[in-house]
Amino acid sequence: MGFAGWWCPRSFVIAWQFLTAIPLSRVHHEPTATELACSMAWYPLVGFMIGGTLVGVDLLLGHVFEPPVVNAMILVVLVGLTRGLHQDGLADTVDGLIGGGDREARLRIMKDPAIGAIGATALCLSLIVRYAGLMALPQEVRVPALVTMPAAGRWSMVLLTRLSPPARAEGSLAGPFLTYVSGGPVAIATGTFFVGLGVGLGVLGACVVVAGGTAFVLVARQWFHRQIGGVTGDTLGATNELVEILFLLSVSLLP
Repeated sequence: MGFAGWWCPRSFVIAWQFLTAIPLSRVHHEPTATELACSMAWYPLVGFMIGGTLVGVDLLLGHVFEPPVVNAMILVVLVGLTRGLHQDGLADTVDGLIGGGDREARLRIMKDPAIGAIGATALCLSLIVRYAGLMALPQEVRVPALVTMPAAGRWSMVLLTRLSPPARAEGSLAGPFLTYVSGGPVAIATGTFFVGLGVGLGVLGACVVVAGGTAFVLVARQWFHRQIGGVTGDTLGATNELVEILFLLSVSLLP
């Protein structure tokens, strides 16, 4: 399936089922490498839908519980809805980049499914900082911030995938994406993300977020290339987490 196939329902289902724990179909499984890559065009849209779910949780529980409980439950729903996929990537990335002395050692540690003390600490700190960001959100930007936060992280993964080589020659979960993603799905994902941002935060805010996100992705790309020669599925997940947290902390500063 080439670029023209990004728009078909199967491509959206592939993206949804890869990024969330909610199955939409029993037949759209075992996608090809090119189908996985083309499905990245839908990543920001899936992110906006996840964000819409978070807004629903916020509005529903806000009538019953105090803000600390509501924000904690938003985190629970976010992690549960995404199977903790990106949190796991963050923990593995920190374990590998800090614990490994050279490229091979870092990749070997990242591939190990066990989480070390450094990775577990980073995971806990990321959840604490995200919770603090939720608590500090001004009410006037709370809804657009919750809607766009997951989209920001998923768009950053699409951009990083397009700009980066795979760190492993084979056997990586991110291999199909890194090998076959083309400029078309990346352009569609970026356009979708920008339009959604524009609706929620205004055109100027959208420009600032896209520019800042692009700068962060470029820095992350350079860092990952120096440490492990490229990116992996774990580093993509870590990028998603860091971009979401940075977005949450800075959204109130947007013009």
